[in-house]
Amino acid sequence: MTAAAGQQAQTDVLAAAAREALAFWDWRGAKLRLIKHRENAVFEASLQDQKRALRLHRQGYHSDAALRSELQWMRALAEEGLRVPEVVPDKSGNLFISRQFAGMEGPVQADLFKWMDGEPLGSVEEGVQIGGGSMAQTWFTIGELAARVHNQAATWTPPEGFVRHAWDEHGIAGNRPLWGRFWELAALSAEERALMERTRDLLRRELSLLDKTSFNYSMIHADFAPENLMVEGETVSLIDFDDAGFGWHLFELVTSVHFIMGEGYFQAARQALIEGYRSRRALADEQLELWPLFALARATTYLGWVHSRPNTETARELTPMLVETACETAEAYFSSGSSQR
Repeated sequence: MTAAAGQQAQTDVLAAAAREALAFWDWRGAKLRLIKHRENAVFEASLQDQKRALRLHRQGYHSDAALRSELQWMRALAEEGLRVPEVVPDKSGNLFISRQFAGMEGPVQADLFKWMDGEPLGSVEEGVQIGGGSMAQTWFTIGELAARVHNQAATWTPPEGFVRHAWDEHGIAGNRPLWGRFWELAALSAEERALMERTRDLLRRELSLLDKTSFNYSMIHADFAPENLMVEGETVSLIDFDDAGFGWHLFELVTSVHFIMGEGYFQAARQALIEGYRSRRALADEQLELWPLFALARATTYLGWVHSRPNTETARELTPMLVETACETAEAYFSSGSSQR
């Protein structure tokens, strides 16, 4: 079987599972379109004049308790007026289902959301598309959105049984980081591997010294990447909470501009982001001094991501760029003297 044929067979299995899952929401007969297949398979489901987003989860990625917690937080954000996907309970009132589908090994979780209009700000593969709005206004709005997310999370009391992972010193640079042991990526040269091992040790040490209070640490989305920021005119919505967990607020901000670091407008976008954030939430200059540390932390997580998914087309395509970015960021950090604090 060719790679293309194998991919089509996999898509057919996912589509069949999606059709079966939609029956739990009385959405039989919906027209399906696969719009994303990375961690999860996400389908656009169209029925008459309505659209929904159906998500089939990667098996074993999140426990039922963790997925339920993700959806509970999304509901809480929506209740505060934030533009996030609205969870649609199934006909029995469940936030998600877990079921064995034909052609798949083990149970698969599925959930459904009302459709979010707009276009992604961009993608890792294709870069950022500003569209009709100005660059400064777009990142100002993103900063506002991040601040509103953190305002809600910092004052929110999670319900009993709430479980999510943490983007802390362990989740980023521990023995088993959330996205993988980045320093073991096969594509690294011996010199690059040594640099990443040094970086791992530094991150463990530096991050372990940071406070974790509601001022700078709470639930975060953790993936404010261009493809998860839906732009419609001057409005920006936030989708895909799959990686949401507890973490430092600055990690969130760094993520939103990570993939434009090499662009000529990076500094202006970063400044607009900070101004937008500060229009809704305090951000001390002392916190911003930690920006290089979190930029380094973010860069390493992407190496971990491709390391733990070596057989995906996305990993093969992005690895050279991600290695270059991570190594350049690490070298700049060590050269700056920041690591001597």
